[in-house]
Amino acid sequence: MRALASRLSPYLSIRHPVNVQSRNFCSSLRGDERTIEQEAERKIGWVLKVIFAGTASLVAYNLFPYLGENLMQQSVSLLHVKDPLFKRIGASRLARFAIDDQRRMKIVELGGAQELVKMLAAAKDDRTRKEALKALVAISKSDEAVGALHEAGAITVIRSTPHSSEYTDIEKYKSNLLGRFRDLRYDNKNFESSA
Repeated sequence: MRALASRLSPYLSIRHPVNVQSRNFCSSLRGDERTIEQEAERKIGWVLKVIFAGTASLVAYNLFPYLGENLMQQSVSLLHVKDPLFKRIGASRLARFAIDDQRRMKIVELGGAQELVKMLAAAKDDRTRKEALKALVAISKSDEAVGALHEAGAITVIRSTPHSSEYTDIEKYKSNLLGRFRDLRYDNKNFESSA
């Protein structure tokens, strides 16, 4: 406490007038020193930020693959819930996970493709249909996943999905999926003969 008081006492005492010329000279030196210090602090701050961002990226790159499979399983589990909100959340997450063929096939292995088809068939509102179709489009970018969707009966469910005047994306997703089935020669006749 005494040390703090001794440091503050010069600032609290009454100051005597000082020669103006010497005061200007001292303040200009202090200003130069301050700008140099501020510049050094700014550069060191940027270096620390870059080091932190690099470390965080490295940790995330090594840690998230372990979390990914568990999150995919949880997302597929959300499709089993009766509440449409949770189904939409699960479908949205699966659409974001389906970024490469390996992850798309993992979603298929976990039963996500079949659950998305069931979700689309049972959907009572356009928002749920939109999220289900969006996830199906993301999964359908893999040829093997399209085969799994075909086996799950996706073609008839997609064709029976009602039109939406509110969401134009639904029609876009439907035509995209049906075009994908057509490109890979999965038509309705092949589906009926395999069932």
